[in-house]
Amino acid sequence: MTDLLILGLGNLLCCDDGVGVAALSRLMRGYEAPEGVLMMDGGTLGLSLLPYLQDARQVILVDAIAAKGPPGSPVRLTGEDVAHAVLHRLSPHQVGVADLLDGARILGDVPDEVVLVGVVPAAMELSIERTPEVEAAIPDLGARVAAEAARLGHRLVQRGGHDNPAPDDD
Repeated sequence: MTDLLILGLGNLLCCDDGVGVAALSRLMRGYEAPEGVLMMDGGTLGLSLLPYLQDARQVILVDAIAAKGPPGSPVRLTGEDVAHAVLHRLSPHQVGVADLLDGARILGDVPDEVVLVGVVPAAMELSIERTPEVEAAIPDLGARVAAEAARLGHRLVQRGGHDNPAPDDD
């Protein structure tokens, strides 16, 4: 059983849709996960992630999230709000996220806690570059994910031995 799964989601080829994967990559470069914590690039894998979700007690999903506010604005959702947010499809991978959560629910293996942490995207079209507003939000998004992990009882350790809940800017 994994105590905490931190799952970066999104498509790096679709502009701001890749923000979850980019933030997770940055977090993984700067921090080590304690025992029982799995940080994983889920990209656009959808239902193939079901065994990881079934094995997790707590889950933090990191993604672009359709919400009110300017691009790059922070968003945090929990409980039923997570399932509702991924039903309103921003990109093709979010159908997979909704199916993933439904699959876990049908099989009776829903994690005790699921949190969706992300930012409001500006653009989702084909592009390998994120918009400036969303790119600028990545350091804060990583810090919010680390803080969420700490809130759930899993303190990430900065590479180099410093205990800190937030990643340094590159």
